[in-house]
Amino acid sequence: MVYTNFSRGFSLLLLAFGGGMLACHVQPVAAQGLLVDVRPDRKTRLPRPHVRPKPTPTSGSYKIESIEVNATLRDQIAQVQVAQTFVNTGRRQLEVAFMFPLPYDGAIDRLTLLVDGKEYEAALLPADRARQTYEAIVRKNRDPALLEWVGSGLFRTSVFPVPAGAQRTVTLRYTQLCRHTHGLTDFLFPLRAAKYTSAPLEQLKIRVAIESQSPITNIYSATHAVKLDRPDQYHAIVTHESTNTLPGEDFRLFYDATTMGVSASLLSYRPTGDQDGYFLLLASPEIKPEPVITTAKTVVFVVDRSGSMSGKKLSQAKGALKFVLNDLRDGDLFNIVTYDSKVETFRPELQRFDRQSRQAALGFVEGIFAGGSTNINAALERAMNMLQDSSQPAYVIFLTDGLPTTGETREATIAANCQTTNRVRARLFPFGVGYDVNSRLLDRLADANFGQSEYVRPAEDIEVAVSTLVTRIKAPVMTNVTAGFDLETNPSPGISATNRVYPKGSFDLFAGDQVVLVGRYRGHGTTKITLQGAVAGHTKSFEFPAEFSRHTADDTNAFVAKLWATRRVGEIIGELDLHGHQEELTTELVALATEHGILTPYTSFLADETSNIRNMAENRARSSVAARDLRQASGREGVLQRFVKGQFKNANRAPSSAYGDGFGNGFGMAGGSADNGRRHNSAPTPEKDQGKKLADNLGRGVDFFDPRQDKQITCTTICTLGRKTFFLREGRWIDSSVTEKEEKNAEKIERFSQEYFDLIGRHGKQVAKYFVLDEPVVCKLGKQTYRW
Repeated sequence: MVYTNFSRGFSLLLLAFGGGMLACHVQPVAAQGLLVDVRPDRKTRLPRPHVRPKPTPTSGSYKIESIEVNATLRDQIAQVQVAQTFVNTGRRQLEVAFMFPLPYDGAIDRLTLLVDGKEYEAALLPADRARQTYEAIVRKNRDPALLEWVGSGLFRTSVFPVPAGAQRTVTLRYTQLCRHTHGLTDFLFPLRAAKYTSAPLEQLKIRVAIESQSPITNIYSATHAVKLDRPDQYHAIVTHESTNTLPGEDFRLFYDATTMGVSASLLSYRPTGDQDGYFLLLASPEIKPEPVITTAKTVVFVVDRSGSMSGKKLSQAKGALKFVLNDLRDGDLFNIVTYDSKVETFRPELQRFDRQSRQAALGFVEGIFAGGSTNINAALERAMNMLQDSSQPAYVIFLTDGLPTTGETREATIAANCQTTNRVRARLFPFGVGYDVNSRLLDRLADANFGQSEYVRPAEDIEVAVSTLVTRIKAPVMTNVTAGFDLETNPSPGISATNRVYPKGSFDLFAGDQVVLVGRYRGHGTTKITLQGAVAGHTKSFEFPAEFSRHTADDTNAFVAKLWATRRVGEIIGELDLHGHQEELTTELVALATEHGILTPYTSFLADETSNIRNMAENRARSSVAARDLRQASGREGVLQRFVKGQFKNANRAPSSAYGDGFGNGFGMAGGSADNGRRHNSAPTPEKDQGKKLADNLGRGVDFFDPRQDKQITCTTICTLGRKTFFLREGRWIDSSVTEKEEKNAEKIERFSQEYFDLIGRHGKQVAKYFVLDEPVVCKLGKQTYRW
């Protein structure tokens, strides 16, 4: 098989030729396709989204109904088929041709294009000829949109007609050679052209079937929330579905395969050679056929039966308890603790799970009724005191819907008592039900006891929330795992090569799950990664080779830095929540927001065009004032603030600006990269006006969740492009790394001049994305600052 070095995928560019008279205003294709009028007598910009009411259909109007992507990955080879259905909603027939910009280095072969089943020829243009095509259109139309693909090749098809009112299904089939780096196969399907759209795409479906000769271990999407199905150790199916969506970034999927019992793969990113780099580590156990040899575990379920739990809540809590009992394995230990003002247990001691103990426990659950006050301290002490054997992993699931009202009620004391009685390093998972809980107490309990808190909204089902966690921790394979990094040439002997690694401390690996670690690193070069933990009661270690980059020229792995910054933001909010104002941490919170475009309820003021992003003293003061809201521990706003914090701390992907895949839906649990269908803390989906704002800004907005309003906000005055974040100030986009002095001395470049195009050529195609912004731009490239 012969491959042509051009692309890992494609974006569709739909060019319209003069088949009848076209109106000057051209409606866009609402997905990968872009509709461009290339007649020599017209100057027509690539269409932008419109938030105004739909105009009367013009002669060049298109509507995309759906995009469906089906890909099969066999080791490093991808076979891809894409079906896109669109309708000519205009009044005249169009004569159109498709062009496919090839934005990534790679190899593509056997590309076939079908329109309603009829095949059309496609010609390959190398990067230099493609650049001439792009630049010619940009110069003629004085529209920078196509510059995003400068430096890449393209395929161009012959012309075909689309009658007025007609529907066409365009199908593309191609074979692709995927990039393979440091053990990870990297599949990418470009969707970026979708930002040139008049409205969100009605439906997007992506299905990737992975087949491997070696057992598949880690599967990770850096860009989209995906569901994962593993029929066996050699096959996996990854899916993503969204509706009313605006895909602002390409779909990217990593996977690896190994015959070792545990797998680990590392990606590194170092945009500045004189600063610490960023790394992402994927770790998971091998998926073996049943029966899986796993470690026996201990589970104690602590459930609130106070008066406020009566009715539907208690019924759902009983359902959750039954799910736990039905999901235990023979050999596991368990017990049930119920509490109101008094504490009762199913049995005085832990019970070995078998058919008989299960039936007895189910009978106990049926007899639970609500009434009385809430003695949280006594219930947790009783549960922790049952745990005496540290050789077996232990998990305490703690459910409450209220504040501590009897016994010990002081938040700090309850947390300290629980930590003191936890002698076996049990992992505590508090579930707060409704808005009347002390959410800061629950977070404090989770942080001190190696767990993670969850919050169940009043309209949500307790059983669904608990069952998601229980399913995940069902089969521990390797527990109390630590990751070590041994750099061959450590520039600072005696000092760890890594720092600020999240999640902090040790972690557990479960069958069918994986852990995503992110951190910073010093030095560079060959590194040995050691994962060490307990397997069936015995200490085992696994070693893996890796490479820490010295300097990263492109932005292929820029998402690693943003994911690290996202988790770091969560850690900072946690420190401010539990320990109060700290000037150093507030300064860092503002700096991360400015550098990476990550907004929180305590830095959202940066979206205000009147705020000065360079005035750290003022911004730190504003952030400190906003963070006073953390004093509220209960009520809707108090609970939602801890929800926001948890989303940041446990994110598996950096927050996406893509409409429909933002804050509430875009973050996953820290324990797994693929979503595997598991539940996430839920947030409201973006409202229609927010989607319109984001569409109007070509998908470049930044999302954040506002606990006060209980909704997701889209800020269109901030955009992140690769490694840079831009802020819209006084009608111009300002690179956040540019100082006031640098802006004042910036070199002026005339837009669309030869010098303008040469600047892109000198710095490479990775900077082309900065030139696509419509408004004036101030940007630092290398050591020089420019404005155009």
